[in-house]
Amino acid sequence: MEFRTILRVREMDYRRIDYDSEIMLLGSCFAENIGEKLNYFQFKHVINPFGILYHPLAIENFLNRSIHSEYYESGEVFEMDGIWRCFDAHSRLNSTSAEDLLVKLNKTLDKSRTCLQKATHIIITLGTSWVYYRNEDDKIVANCHKVPHNQFRKDILNPDRISESVEAMFNTLKNFNPNMEVVFTVSPIRHLRDGMVENTRSKAHLITGLHTVIEKNPGKIFYHPAYETMMDDLRDYRFYEEDMIHPNATAIHYLWKQFYSAWFHPETAQVMKEVDAVQKGLLHRPFNANSKNYRQFKSDLEGKISFLKARYDHMNFTKTQF
Repeated sequence: MEFRTILRVREMDYRRIDYDSEIMLLGSCFAENIGEKLNYFQFKHVINPFGILYHPLAIENFLNRSIHSEYYESGEVFEMDGIWRCFDAHSRLNSTSAEDLLVKLNKTLDKSRTCLQKATHIIITLGTSWVYYRNEDDKIVANCHKVPHNQFRKDILNPDRISESVEAMFNTLKNFNPNMEVVFTVSPIRHLRDGMVENTRSKAHLITGLHTVIEKNPGKIFYHPAYETMMDDLRDYRFYEEDMIHPNATAIHYLWKQFYSAWFHPETAQVMKEVDAVQKGLLHRPFNANSKNYRQFKSDLEGKISFLKARYDHMNFTKTQF
């Protein structure tokens, strides 16, 4: 007897991810979680060039500015407590001077455009329907950067507005690179600071808006049920961190395995085992670094690294542990 409702992802007709794939991940924290796994297993990927972006309009803005090379100018950055920031980017993209930040932002747009040109897969995770408008110009921001809340007003995007944004993203991406697979997910992380009811409304708007577009584009745009897996398959607080909001390591591993099973080519499994063995080997700490056994261990590990890099030259293992 099963004491869980196991969610099985339906097989779809899409191009599977392998070690030749070029992957871009954008959006909320789930994109970062999957990106960390891709990084560990040495896939070619780029994660959130502008940092975490929570709502669809922020992601749409990033894609438009990257693809159309709409560079940032001095009026689009601001200074607070000696640090320059941009309302379109996460706080980790900052500088002590406006000029340096503008260079960073615009170089990131250029690099992102190049990545999108080559991308075989783009995975976009939507986190919330709640958005903040600046009172000064009524523009929606991606991040408030702890600017006092009285400088913003808060509102929720309705499903129709989300559909417009998702469809615009999809069309922009496909016109720019017709060969990429476009995958959307909804973040399994609950935004309880908005309120319990408000979070449920937010996720419902995202799911409704997304599926309106997916139904209009069967076989062209895909949905991965990360949110549904967390809410229904893993519906127990033992799968959460102490804050009872974020999935813990066990949950993230389960979500990754589900994502891997649905999206990755079966032939990647053997290579992933080889990479995993190397990564674990790099973490090994010997009792005696001068022993014959450890010298042989190092030699064997270096051989495994060389063998992998000969087949996949993008792989980059750190060997500082040696």
